[in-house]
Amino acid sequence: MTKIFKAILLASAPVALAVSLPSVALAQAVTNVAVANVEEAVQRSNAFTAAVAQIKTTYKAQIDAFDARQKSLQAELQPLVTAFQTAQRAPNPNQAALQTQATNIQTRQQAAQRELQNLAQPFGRAQAYVEEQISAKLEPALKAAMVKRKVNLVISPQAAISYQPTADITGDIATELNALMPSASIAVPANWQPGGQGQAAPAPAAAKPQGR
Repeated sequence: MTKIFKAILLASAPVALAVSLPSVALAQAVTNVAVANVEEAVQRSNAFTAAVAQIKTTYKAQIDAFDARQKSLQAELQPLVTAFQTAQRAPNPNQAALQTQATNIQTRQQAAQRELQNLAQPFGRAQAYVEEQISAKLEPALKAAMVKRKVNLVISPQAAISYQPTADITGDIATELNALMPSASIAVPANWQPGGQGQAAPAPAAAKPQGR
């Protein structure tokens, strides 16, 4: 899936400042901190879930073709990889021959990836369009969730060493997204490009719709 989300929040203040705060004030500050996975919030929204279901139906033939070709390419490449690994483990392996094998495998893998990207383009493009529509409402949804939970700082789960489940407002953001954008269209405009710039861009990555 095309990744279009960017970090919109930063972690906490410098340690020296936190240490200098009185214990009561510090405790109050901690209660106003929450964590959230904004990408997960988008994917948990009703609009995203419904759109993915539509994509699976609308692009079923393309998704099935992608699945079949992916399995076929894996079956073609696996013997090459196995042969390379066997030759690599042999006593005094021929380094020149190994390099040739490795180059051949890499070339075949790159060709397979390009083929899969082309096959995935119709449904990958549709999913990227859905994500972009919903992500446009992400900032107001986040702010609304922060106000309702009385939060003044939000960090990503990766930035937190430890936190209680009650500090996670990912679900709250998804709820706000549901209110702001009940549904999203999978009908991609002819001139649309990821990022909304209307300029040529690389094809979406070969990835099936989430939840398949």
